[in-house]
Amino acid sequence: MHDLDELRLAIAGCRKCRDAPDGGPERRMPHEPRPVPVISATARVLIASQAPGMKAHQSGLTFNDASGDRLRDWLGVDRETFYDRDRFAIVPMGFCFPGYDAEGHDLPPRRECAPLWRATVMASMPQIELILVIGQYAQAWHMRDHRQKTMTDTVKNWRAMFFANDIFPRVLPLPHPSWRNTGWLKRNPWFEAEVLPVLRKEVERMIA
Repeated sequence: MHDLDELRLAIAGCRKCRDAPDGGPERRMPHEPRPVPVISATARVLIASQAPGMKAHQSGLTFNDASGDRLRDWLGVDRETFYDRDRFAIVPMGFCFPGYDAEGHDLPPRRECAPLWRATVMASMPQIELILVIGQYAQAWHMRDHRQKTMTDTVKNWRAMFFANDIFPRVLPLPHPSWRNTGWLKRNPWFEAEVLPVLRKEVERMIA
């Protein structure tokens, strides 16, 4: 636990994207970083997401928005359970809100973050048994060659990694729970019918 506390403090103090950004000073983070990962010594489920949004930046709680409400519904858990560090680890690819683009959309995760921290964070949680990979950036890192050409095809192929006997921790790819994906969910009813029952059953078993 002492090592995890030191790791949490080191991450909380990280300012690389502001002070020494990849690509030079022009790519400097435009605001004060606020890392929000949840690293756990006991959780068996890891939520590997993309990057926190503005509400997470303001509150310090990742998925503290409508996307989080949808994700909690997918998991079949309430807010108290979701934010229980003993039950869920939550580690986005970028630990801080990256800002908005010219059209007001969230920017991609900062590219400094994963090379600097991700392998260390993953090694610090050997008890993880299931990784829920949300969105293309997390899927690219955690699924490697198992990732398909599109996010839809990657999620459709979920059984290949989830039921594989030679892959541990098990990996389950998910679309992002953003309201922007409401149309995708309507066009792909198999996700709710086939994936969510398995997801909820596994989560219930692991956090019991």
